[in-house]
Amino acid sequence: MDFLKLASERHSVRNFLPEPPSREKIERILEAARLAPSAVNLQPWHFFICESDEAKNAIRRCYQRDWFQTAPIYIIVCADPEVAWHRPEDGKIHSDIDAAIAAEHICLAAAAEGLGTCWVCRFDPKEVIRELAHPSSFEPVALIPVGIPGPDATRATSRKQLGEIVTRL
Repeated sequence: MDFLKLASERHSVRNFLPEPPSREKIERILEAARLAPSAVNLQPWHFFICESDEAKNAIRRCYQRDWFQTAPIYIIVCADPEVAWHRPEDGKIHSDIDAAIAAEHICLAAAAEGLGTCWVCRFDPKEVIRELAHPSSFEPVALIPVGIPGPDATRATSRKQLGEIVTRL
């Protein structure tokens, strides 16, 4: 699939079939995340894959929407500001940006595999860390449900026209 077609067809899926994607597809998605670019190539991210019932139920408690409960797998994208690049001019920490790039690689790779995802950013990060039982410097950036899209998984969305978002200088 060419990239523009992939980007135009990727959308947020909010309904999943119960059967999990194959391990091979998940591994290819994770490989795409691993290959994501990061500032100074520091790769300040970590991915938690919630596949067991215990792990899935823990993450489901962090975002209690009916549609979210239907996903068979969750990828929790975390950033580690302690290993991220800091811009010297103003101290801006790039861990969240780097993790966001990797998260989008996950979403695009999943779409290329015929799977659905949805970025979820509205959650309590402290609760996610508590549910993961992984105290560290990791900061959760996104919860990404992954699965085979179910019926009515597509919602029409609109995008701004280029003229609304581009300024040529």
